[in-house]
This record gives sequence, C-alpha cells and structure tokens, in this order.
Amino acid sequence: MKKILSVLMALCMAVGLVACGTAPSNSSSNSQQETVQSSSQEDEKLTFRIAAMKGPTAMGIAKLMDESKWNRTPDSYQVKIYATAQEIVPQIVQDEIDVALLPANVASNLYHQTEGKVQVAAINTLGVLYMVENGDTIHSVADLKGKTIYSTGKNNTPEYVLNYILTQNGINPQTDVTIEYKSEATEVAALMAEEGNEAIAVLPQPYVAIAQSQNENLRVALDLTKEWDSVSPDSSLITGVLVVNREFAQQNAKEFELFLKNYKESIEFAHKVPAEVAKLSAHYEIVPKAGIALKALPQCNLIYIDGDEMKTRLSGYLKVLMEQNEKSIGGSMPKDDFYYGAK
Repeated sequence: MKKILSVLMALCMAVGLVACGTAPSNSSSNSQQETVQSSSQEDEKLTFRIAAMKGPTAMGIAKLMDESKWNRTPDSYQVKIYATAQEIVPQIVQDEIDVALLPANVASNLYHQTEGKVQVAAINTLGVLYMVENGDTIHSVADLKGKTIYSTGKNNTPEYVLNYILTQNGINPQTDVTIEYKSEATEVAALMAEEGNEAIAVLPQPYVAIAQSQNENLRVALDLTKEWDSVSPDSSLITGVLVVNREFAQQNAKEFELFLKNYKESIEFAHKVPAEVAKLSAHYEIVPKAGIALKALPQCNLIYIDGDEMKTRLSGYLKVLMEQNEKSIGGSMPKDDFYYGAK
C-alpha cells in the first residue's frame, strides 16, 4: 500500500564545430559572427507561454515540448507543467500565459470570468473515465443498479458525467445506486488496488493503469466515453481543450496557426510512437513512470478536433453540464466567439 500511495502522490503533485584557419584571429572572428547570427535567429522567434496539467491532457504536447527544448520548432514553445488547473487559471487572467491545456468546463468558466478574453481552439482529449471492478459482474450500465460505486469529483465533472449516463440509462443516481465520493482519485485507486476487494469504481486514466499495475485482477468494465456516445450522439464526453488568449491569437495569427499544426502532429505522434511519448511524459513529469504512461496512453483518447466539429461536440457537452449545474460552466453557455475558427 505504501508503494502505490507514493506513486499516486507523485502523479497528483501526478548534442562542436571547430573553425579551421591559418590565423587564430580570423577563427575567433568567425566564431563570434556565428554566435551573433544564432542569437539573432533566436530573437526572431515568438515565445509561447504554455501551461499544461499533469496527466492525459499534457501527454499530447510532450513531443512538441521536447522539440522546442532542442530548438527544433519555428517558435519557442515554453511549456510548464502544473498539478492542478487552479494554479493555471490566475495566470491566464493576469495575462501571464498565452496558451493552456485545461479541462473543458474550466475553459468555459474562464471565458465568462475574463469577459471573453480566451477562446478554445481545439479539443485535445476525449473522456478518460472508466468503470473498473475487482470481478466480472458489470457488463452494461444496467448492471450497476443496486451497486455501490466509489468515485471522486463530487460537485464536479465526474459526478455530472456519472449521473448523466446513469439517468440516460433509466437509473436514478439518488435511489438506484449508492455512490460514495472520495476527496482524491488517489484514494479510489488505492482502494481498487487491494487484492480481494470486490468494489466498483469510476477512475480516470492514468489512475486505472496505476491501480492495475498493483492488482492484475482489476478489470475495466465500462468505457464511459463510449457509454456517453451511446446516449448522446450529438455531443462528446470531453476532458481537455486548448485555450488561447484572444489578443495573442489575433496579434500572432500566422504563428498561432503554425503552432496548432505542430500541436496536432505531436498528438498524432503519440498514437504512432507511444513508447517514445511515454518516456517523454515521464521525463517531463507529466506521468510518474514511463510504464504507466505506456499502459494508459491507448485509453487516454488523445485527439485533435477544431473548427465547426469542435464547436458542435463541445457545446453539446457543456449543455449537459449546464443542465446539471450551470455554475460548472460559469453560469451560462459561452457565445459563438468562444470557439476559435468556427462559424
């Protein structure tokens, strides 16, 4: 138990050119000139101040983050990883961050809080919530009736998602099931990692992978993203989005469009070469261990969706959240100008 708790807590807080010449003075002059030219090229680059959270929403940018570190990108993408969205939001409000990877409902709240100063430019992560069990009793949502379910996220999106899926399947969350909420996903993951515990729980990736690494009998019973799709075909279960400071995007339109292209390619690379992205995710402390990242990646639903499709899917998701608790998205649905690049 101490071993898994230490891993879980880590998650929460989750290569010279030598100038040749006959005269040393000429060699020194050439070297200085090359240094000046290199510095000049660096000065021409636009700096993107980017914030991302530990976990799935940042795994898609790991490759781009690494390329920028080694000066292989057209502009400088300075990515900083944070433990929570609460650390990022004040910096966006104070114009200290240009681009951020955030939960979808947090983006909507920011839009209202800043009076439209931010826009969402892309969906980067679909649902990462899974119903897991130590057993083989749950094969459909209907099988949850009469069960006790452990979860996290009371008064937050995990609760709203679970309630919506249960309700749409004819199950009353208040009377037909017992839902016990824990304060942290680490508590639920530790509980599910215990051998012989026949509990049922809602867990996000990569906590599912962490718990499975400690308990090989833990089974993914339901993919809540697929369950959402089956009852709400006009929307998607969305975990993360990319938001941008509206003024920054307008003043640097060409550079921002190029960044989006590079970001999309970084996400696609995660699907093509997951082992490398898993290593980068561990290296940049996005996920505590490469093995955990590699196991979790296929179930993290990394994706790149922009434009009109982004607007359709995201607005549908936010509407569901608003119907359950309008405060969860900032009090009302965002206006059309919230969706960058959409009609």
